[in-house]
Order: sequence, then structure tokens, then C-alpha cells
Amino acid sequence: MSTLWTPDGEHPVSRDSPASSAPAPAPDAGAGSEDLPSFDELSPEDQERARQMAAEMAEAQRQLAEAPVEIVVANHAMGIYELAAIHLSQEPPNLEAAKIAIDAFSGIMDAVESRLGEARATLTQARSQIQMAFVQLSQQQAGDQA
Repeated sequence: MSTLWTPDGEHPVSRDSPASSAPAPAPDAGAGSEDLPSFDELSPEDQERARQMAAEMAEAQRQLAEAPVEIVVANHAMGIYELAAIHLSQEPPNLEAAKIAIDAFSGIMDAVESRLGEARATLTQARSQIQMAFVQLSQQQAGDQA
């Protein structure tokens, strides 16, 4: 059992999935696949593991497709917010990396803010906080260098 973070709290997400319902992975799919054996060349145990992995991936995709998109977008935006906060908390702060993450977070907010439902207020406040922290740390770092 896993959880999905939302502005309304964490929600359990089941990872149980029937292995027999998934299709076998396509042979030679993906970059560098010429170095990989085809599905038929795998041992029966490895074929079963591949089927289970494919079933788990299919189940994760199904659950993601059923989740309200505004919650999924909010979850990803908060991940970008956390990335910015991590870079700002470094000693010394990594302002360039934080700026990229803050700009990405702001870009998401600018594009879809009015459609984020209940997550809107939390994300708007988070954007203001991370931008203020960036400005304060930028000024502090500029003062330290002067």
C-alpha cells in the first residue's frame, strides 16, 4: 500500500494487481534494447517477473488515470516546491538551481492556477513563501559578498 499526497492530506493507493492480466513487455522496446534479450529468450522466472512488472505498471497507470488531474498536478507542483526549498537550504544556498525550480513552479501556477480547485490556495501560498525565501537569501548572499 502506498500513499498519494494531496493538499487535503494523504490518500492510500493500492498496489495489488493481478499479474496474469498484463501483456508481456514488447521485445526490443526502448533505447539500448539491442543489448537486451527478447522476452522469449528470458527464463520462465524472468518472464513471470516481467509480466508482474508490466501488470504493476499498468495498475499504476490505471490509478493515475482515475485520480483527479488537479490533485496529480498539485502533487507534482509541490515536488518542485520541495526541490527549490532543498536548494535554498544548502550551505551556501544554490540560488541558480532554486531559481530554476521556482520558475518551473511559477510556470505551472501561471498556467493552471485557476483550475486547481482546493489546492489553489495552498499552492499560491507556497509560491509566495518560496519566492520570499529566495529574495531574502539572495540579498543575504549579496551582502555577504560585499
